[in-house]
Amino acid sequence: MFIIYRFFSGIIDYFKRTDIIFWLITITATVYGCILIASQQRSGDVNFLRSQLMAVVMGYAAAVIVSLMDYNFIAKCWWLIGGVALALTVAVFFIGIQIAGTDDVGWILLPGGLTFQPSELTKICFIVTFSKHLSYLAEKNRLHSFVGVLTLLIHAAIPIGLIHMQGDDGAALVFGCMFLIMTFAAGVQLRYFIAIFIAIIAAAPILWTRIMNSDQQSRLLLLFSNDDEMLQTFGWQQYQSKVSIASGGITGKGLFEGPRVEKNMVPYQENDFIFTVAGEELGFIGCVAILLLFVLMIFKVLRTSRGACNPLGRYICIGFFSLIITQTVINLGMVLGLLPVVGITLPFFSSGGSSAACLYLGVGLVQSVYMHPTDGSEKPIKVEVSKTIQGSIFAP
Repeated sequence: MFIIYRFFSGIIDYFKRTDIIFWLITITATVYGCILIASQQRSGDVNFLRSQLMAVVMGYAAAVIVSLMDYNFIAKCWWLIGGVALALTVAVFFIGIQIAGTDDVGWILLPGGLTFQPSELTKICFIVTFSKHLSYLAEKNRLHSFVGVLTLLIHAAIPIGLIHMQGDDGAALVFGCMFLIMTFAAGVQLRYFIAIFIAIIAAAPILWTRIMNSDQQSRLLLLFSNDDEMLQTFGWQQYQSKVSIASGGITGKGLFEGPRVEKNMVPYQENDFIFTVAGEELGFIGCVAILLLFVLMIFKVLRTSRGACNPLGRYICIGFFSLIITQTVINLGMVLGLLPVVGITLPFFSSGGSSAACLYLGVGLVQSVYMHPTDGSEKPIKVEVSKTIQGSIFAP
């Protein structure tokens, strides 16, 4: 009896120390996503919900463990975390497989027929290693030096380059956006971002002719074209997506009642296009509910960032913020036909075991920052933050 009491007492004590509201927001988003996946399963025989629930349970358990660990200690193991991420990313070139509905060889086959996408774990590892890198440069007062910024660029170029070579340019784009947001939030001077922008513009012809394949070019050109042939090939998924969302109206057709969902009119609606299921069956209200959950989630992450006791904690929170905001904006842009389809999931909603489990690792990192308000490894460092960040991201 005493053991049972201590067990439940420990659970209660744990949740008292955590950001319970942040837990509730992420769990609510996950449950909402699972309901949409369950509704989508009427269109086929594959049980996406079962694998999603397994991944969520494992991810949640891992998040609890991570949250109990001091993030300062986790960051001290950056070499191990980075090494594991690099090893898994490189392993894809030797034992990687391609799964249905994708254009890249980015998965590893696990025992039991399960698959794992290393790039999802690498995103979380990148948050830790890059945050450690930023905090080190801040401590040495090198964030404004050319050499310091160059090392940050090289750091980000490693996963971007490797994942691009695997053919997963969507994930590579996410890493690029995370790099820009995290360095900007850290206070890296504006002139470096202008230089990067000019370099991208100058390299555009090379990117178009040498880097992008014909399918990627067609998806981009489709945004500025009304050609019927292109619409029926590269633009068909986005066209059907917009029709499904529009058909839902204000309140939707009803959960588990959407005829277009049942007929699988939107290809891969359980994954990148899960937003269309909400649009058709729950209407405008259901779509707004998803957006509201993301706004609340982002707000809580940024509040935790503001309350962190040192730059490392702030950078970790900003890293998770950059991951969520980047994937959300790009995914919704894809679904609404405002951006080309690049294969990016909607966080906490899309079907995908690797994504669901690894996202919760990110939640665990943010909770670790919240639960460890004192600096156990180093004295707080004064970091010069741009006025833009002070007035927006770090505002209460």
